Amino acid sequence: MSCDRIGNLLLAKFSSHGAGDVCFQVPASIVFWLLQHLPANRDPRLQPPPAGPAITQRDWDMQMPRALFVNCKELPGAIRMTFVFEHAPDLTLVLNRSNVELLRQVMQMYTKDLINLEAQ
Repeated sequence: MSCDRIGNLLLAKFSSHGAGDVCFQVPASIVFWLLQHLPANRDPRLQPPPAGPAITQRDWDMQMPRALFVNCKELPGAIRMTFVFEHAPDLTLVLNRSNVELLRQVMQMYTKDLINLEAQ
């Protein structure tokens, strides 16, 4: 993940099994919502996932889809996340526990760079 200069979105890049990398923009409002709802790891033996793909300047393409919202469903040992885009097909990711924890930690790390417009 990488934060834009304004602080209103993250660029997310995921590697998937059997397919190429996928990039999309995640607005700060979705990041803060996910941080409130993703369960934190409580298993000290949880192994980290393999390193993800590197983000380069070329990944910051203005034509890249931007998530409007996300639907999540907890599964045994995983979370299914469906990101809905305005001008692209929906994207469904199934993340195992270690990937969920990595996602949560990375998003938490970027909270100081993001603007939470819905904070009260």
